[in-house]
Amino acid sequence: MNQPDISVIVPAKDEEESIPELSQWISRVMQAHGFRYEVFFIDDGSSDGTWQQILKVNAADERFKGIRFNRNFGKSAALQTGFRVARGKVVITMDADLQDSPDEIPELYRMVTHDGYHLVSGWKKKRHDPISKTVPSKFFNYITGLLSGIRLHDFNCGLKAYQSTVVKNINVYGEMHRYIPVIAKWAGFTKITEKVVEHRERKFGYTKFGLERFINGFLDLLSITFVSRFRQKPMHFFGTWGTVSFLIGFVFTAKLFWDKMNSLFFSRVPMKREITEQPLFYLALVAVVIGVQLFVTGFLAEMFAMQSLSKRDYLVIEKVGLEEETARKLQGVVN
Repeated sequence: MNQPDISVIVPAKDEEESIPELSQWISRVMQAHGFRYEVFFIDDGSSDGTWQQILKVNAADERFKGIRFNRNFGKSAALQTGFRVARGKVVITMDADLQDSPDEIPELYRMVTHDGYHLVSGWKKKRHDPISKTVPSKFFNYITGLLSGIRLHDFNCGLKAYQSTVVKNINVYGEMHRYIPVIAKWAGFTKITEKVVEHRERKFGYTKFGLERFINGFLDLLSITFVSRFRQKPMHFFGTWGTVSFLIGFVFTAKLFWDKMNSLFFSRVPMKREITEQPLFYLALVAVVIGVQLFVTGFLAEMFAMQSLSKRDYLVIEKVGLEEETARKLQGVVN
């Protein structure tokens, strides 16, 4: 079977009203530009009729395929599962709520195939979101750019385009979908840019994200920054801080003993307090202990880093429209 030009991955959670219109829109755009394509709807544990709509779309056009989780695993799980089965030369991700426009796909495809970018991220320059989302989003985009060195205005935009090589060599887990450009960069895919894209008002349903995502987002940013930089060399982090802590404790301990020796053999003036009666002694002791603990942590982390870690699998309870070879790529499928 010929390789598709484009694979479109669409995570969906309670989007039954949007699925028919979105599938028709994608089909019109693809056919107008003569693309060979496939579309994966990932039903992330919907409680409405989303899966039934996906089945109807697949029955009408086998290029639209569906994967259904047994419960809500989150957007990162949906994207990672889609990345594993996508066969297209270019992989496009977009949200199912009709706020991302499929009309952007041809230009995103051109930027990847013609301009040679590894990843093109959408930039919703004009957003149809409340200020409670836009202001925190700008803050996190700024901090993420500062820490990662990637200058993007909208890291969390669902509309992105990737070279297929990128999605086959990165792992997205937890809620790390917000930082896929960061993950890609640390994996060696540095040709990253952005494109201003249309952001439409939500037509059906309601947003699935609350204020807690900003707290989680900050914690995820710290996590991905640490993991990306020190995953393969944890001793560089723990060893450095362990050395600093140990040396600080050692220096202050040595100073206390020197003062004690000096008072006994040189100045003949006894110290007012014994070494063990001084707070500085206990602070120095704590610093030494922490230094040793960080060293041990670094050695243990190095041992874990040497082990091959398997990719996390997500339980898929139904599938439709997938070839046998593609379906076998999904682990933990309930037949």
